[in-house]
Amino acid sequence: MNDLGFPILSLMLAIPTIAAIVCLFLSANSARWMALIATLANLVLGIVLWLNYDIGGAQWQFTESAPIFGRFSWALGIDGIALMLIMLSVFLMPICIGASWETIQKRVGEYMAAFLFMETLMIGVFAAQDIFLFYIFFEAGLIPMYLIIGIWGGVDRIYASYKFFLYTLLGSVLMLIAMLWMTNQAGTTDIPTLMNYDFAPEAQTWLWLAFFASFAVKMPMWPVHTWLPDAHVQAPTAGSVILAGVLLKLGGYGFIRFSLPMFPEASAQFAWLIFGLSMVAVVYTSLVALVQHDMKKLIAYSSVAHMAIVTVGLFAFNKQGLEGAMIVMLSHGLVSGALFLCVGVIYDRLHTREIDRYGGLSNNMPKYALLFLLFTMASIGLPGTSGFVGEFLSLLGIYKVSSWVALVCTTGIILGAGYMLYLYRRVAYGDLVHEDVKAMSDLSGREMALLAPIAAVVLWMGVYPENFLAPMRQDITTLEARIARAQPEGDAQIAMGAPKEEEKGEHGSHEASEGGH
Repeated sequence: MNDLGFPILSLMLAIPTIAAIVCLFLSANSARWMALIATLANLVLGIVLWLNYDIGGAQWQFTESAPIFGRFSWALGIDGIALMLIMLSVFLMPICIGASWETIQKRVGEYMAAFLFMETLMIGVFAAQDIFLFYIFFEAGLIPMYLIIGIWGGVDRIYASYKFFLYTLLGSVLMLIAMLWMTNQAGTTDIPTLMNYDFAPEAQTWLWLAFFASFAVKMPMWPVHTWLPDAHVQAPTAGSVILAGVLLKLGGYGFIRFSLPMFPEASAQFAWLIFGLSMVAVVYTSLVALVQHDMKKLIAYSSVAHMAIVTVGLFAFNKQGLEGAMIVMLSHGLVSGALFLCVGVIYDRLHTREIDRYGGLSNNMPKYALLFLLFTMASIGLPGTSGFVGEFLSLLGIYKVSSWVALVCTTGIILGAGYMLYLYRRVAYGDLVHEDVKAMSDLSGREMALLAPIAAVVLWMGVYPENFLAPMRQDITTLEARIARAQPEGDAQIAMGAPKEEEKGEHGSHEASEGGH
């Protein structure tokens, strides 16, 4: 129910859309201001949304619905999980506009319009309650990102943008076919209804695989992650921030919204596949990150490792794992976005991302070195930062299922400390050898205004995560109950040796022996 007396979600979609169209006809400077005002207005609306969200109230709040044609309708509404991801989107977007203020000089109006359209589509993904409306928002988000990389990107931008587009589009065709079958079978396109619909277990297997093809690429999971480092390296700084900050979260949101509640038997059956791919991703991409010379590439590979912690947390099927996965998504959105901004700051001064070209920046850029250190530590998971809360909960959740999977994933965190501290040492410590590095100035007021709010939220989430967990807790409990209710019916996945069932045998042998035969 919408308690505010006006359709706030539709308004949050309308503001950036109208501003984007207006930006196309404005001068460069006017377009910058228009984009900044529109994104700040949406941030204010996001805060209104958060303050008025009734924790412990109805599962779906601020709902709006208007039929369009047939079963297809304009249906919007959010739960606590969607609320947090919308907040992440509206928080990062003004920062992206600010990061592009001086660096983007050509076709500024079109650039700002692309970012504003992107904001509309991201909020639309999290707010959509009609399955085809979700699909339109989910897929259309490719277009502005493709343009941002392809027009304002680096030297190999065309290759990177095509690779990004083709990888992410390919899996989505299978997802659309699955959606058509589901709506025909269930007789509705309403996502909340479909989340409680019991599809036949044999159908679930195929539906789960079809959705997995799309979400695995978006996450991105190993081995379909190879588009991400290219996209990050070629994208402008703000493009990397929003790609790492929000677009990678669409895959995780898809698992939470579709794969787990709609296909619980299949999810339990394929948990071993998710664990296997995630374990490889955590170790392999961490080792690859260790040998990178390009700062952006190193952070891009670290993103793959962090998102693998999300997938193991989600498929642990317990409260700690699910809560941890959500906090890792929010934390990674902030921390990796901030790290890309830190790379952008020094790239703007020296126009190179080669790690070896720097060194000793703590001498002449102390403010920069301090903030860069905070985000490095948050990426590693230092207690007191957002990274610790998410990784601790995720690993606790997965440990309840399989101590071996937890052990391998913890190895990835140790490797993460290795490559992030190695990066920081080479950039910030040592002597100022190069004259051009010696001449670099510390953070400007604009750059400080971009990084300080992220630093504040990273510490807030690390010190008092309850503010972020409370809105999601009821939805996570509902999701956990949905998976648990479906699992005893699925004898197939017990035969397959799904990790959760195995774990009942390992760590709860009494329960298993009583209930197994």
